[in-house]
Amino acid sequence: MRLSPHFTLDELTVSEVAARLGIDNSPPSKEVRDNLRFLAQHLERVRSVLGDRPIIITSGYRCPELNETIGGSPTSAHVRGLAADFICPSYGTPYEIVERIADSDVPFDQLIHEYGRWVHLGLSESAYRHEVLTICRGTGYVRGLQECP
Repeated sequence: MRLSPHFTLDELTVSEVAARLGIDNSPPSKEVRDNLRFLAQHLERVRSVLGDRPIIITSGYRCPELNETIGGSPTSAHVRGLAADFICPSYGTPYEIVERIADSDVPFDQLIHEYGRWVHLGLSESAYRHEVLTICRGTGYVRGLQECP
């Protein structure tokens, strides 16, 4: 099912871990599917800001069982269908991607440079904090955008 011009439901729910462990990672409700459509619309804006370059989703929706299995936060926006982790190699590094999105008019709740390897875009059902964070191996989350060693 296409959620937006460039993103599908399968793309935002696929999980190698879920497939390997036999976990059904299908969105359980209309609310989660609606959130995923909302997320896809935001990802279209991100794609536009990144020069209309393809975005590769590495993690989108996570059912509670999958989220717990991979050690995700119980309050993760991924569980509500409101977050995606992604890369955009044809644009640049995750650091450069976060920098560009943070300087744009794309709304977000959390934008995280994670381990120097991918970008986390989190949305919210209510007000956006427009919070930029970095997490590197051994640092925990820190405010602002930083390079990971």
